[in-house]
Amino acid sequence: MIEVNNLVKKYGDFTAVHGISFQVPKGQILGLLGPNGAGKSTTMKVLSCFMPATSGDVKVAGYDVFDDPMEVKKRVGYCPEQPPLYLEMRVKEYLEYVAALKKLDKSKLRERVDFVGEHCGLTQNFRHVIGTLSKGFRQRVGIAQALVHDPEVVILDEPTVGLDPVQIVEIRNLIKGLAGTHTVILSTHILPEVVMTCHKVVLINRGTVLADDTVANLTKGGGGDLEQAYLRIVTQDIHNHPTAPAGA
Repeated sequence: MIEVNNLVKKYGDFTAVHGISFQVPKGQILGLLGPNGAGKSTTMKVLSCFMPATSGDVKVAGYDVFDDPMEVKKRVGYCPEQPPLYLEMRVKEYLEYVAALKKLDKSKLRERVDFVGEHCGLTQNFRHVIGTLSKGFRQRVGIAQALVHDPEVVILDEPTVGLDPVQIVEIRNLIKGLAGTHTVILSTHILPEVVMTCHKVVLINRGTVLADDTVANLTKGGGGDLEQAYLRIVTQDIHNHPTAPAGA
């Protein structure tokens, strides 16, 4: 469903992503794991056609992000770390607005808004002004807007940052429920997110891929502890390339 080959993204003289490659099969959840500044958000912005790549070959649902960006956008739902919300709008009004922007047929628009509202636990909040909601419910609205046009691919950037423990569990369960019907890329630097939600992990540091495997394989021989495996891989990379620049 997603194919990334030798992706490079430069900002002037600074290279944020250094030729990374990975694939995501249809219906799976992939965790982009790495410290702050690893290049996770930049990679996701390229995949969602939010920004262009400098070079490489990137395909989403069979469409090239360079040649067919509009076709890619039709098939991708994207929720950045700070969801693109209009705080003065009511929840249902906002979701209907996003659905209209996505050019959903009027006959299907209300059906999809009601579906994502129920799926994301927002039905009771439809008439609430978004600015009055808690951070956890705003995050739900952000994910709902990414799902409203029923995309094949869902891209979520740090979806649980700043949430309390109860909200984190609720958002995790929501994300896990997307598997099968959607292909999901989830970026995080929080290790439990990967263990609890993802089929596969791509570990990125300073714009390069250090590991691409299942959680079980990454932790093999280390007592099943992802934190130990993560620290070992990142520390080894820093030791081997002490002057390498950080990503973005």
